[in-house]
Amino acid sequence: MVPVKRLVFGAVLVLAVSGLGMQAAQAQSGTVYRWGGYHTVGFGVTGHQDSPTVVPGLTDVLALAEGVLGRKVPEELGQAYGRRLLDRLRRELKPVAGVKAAVAALPYRRCVASSSSFERIHLSLDVTGLAPLFDGHIFSATQVAHGKPAPDLHLFAARTMGVAPDRCVVVEDSPLGVTAAVAAGMTAVGFTGAGHATVDLAPRLTAAGARCVLASMRELPATIAGLDRP
Repeated sequence: MVPVKRLVFGAVLVLAVSGLGMQAAQAQSGTVYRWGGYHTVGFGVTGHQDSPTVVPGLTDVLALAEGVLGRKVPEELGQAYGRRLLDRLRRELKPVAGVKAAVAALPYRRCVASSSSFERIHLSLDVTGLAPLFDGHIFSATQVAHGKPAPDLHLFAARTMGVAPDRCVVVEDSPLGVTAAVAAGMTAVGFTGAGHATVDLAPRLTAAGARCVLASMRELPATIAGLDRP
């Protein structure tokens, strides 16, 4: 049993966006490289490469691209990508099916703890109409020294909200997020219903330490209630 006092959501969890991410950054001068559903701009490189590397934010994406290409990505390209991505989020972002009703039905305090910047988190929640469900309890990895899979962000959120880690349930759609939750001493629930989910996501979430894995947000209220009873 987990005596639930607080629910933590990874921001990507509450958003369904197939093909967004670095796809918005395809540049006039480069070749597109693909990592686990995200795209990074390349220069003078041919081919297409897949790997399970996770790149949660723009800074990480650019650093990864520079490591692969062996050269600096122009600052203006990163800025242009950021603008294009936010524009696409405004136009195309949709909430995961059933998430609004599921979150509203939860009788617990809740928050979002995301690897994204505050600007992207707030924009995403506003566009999808989910912001009121979290009462301003929004936390970004920019507030801590180490992002996921380190536990810093989850621990910071719990401390700020005045809740012990072992009274928290974290809902995550990435193995890194689950790893961070487990390292923080929290109960992790995996989710595979977001737009970027791959066929192997469920076993990867379980391997990372998720107590259970949900395919639909409609399962969330009953699942949390089950964790909260003897």
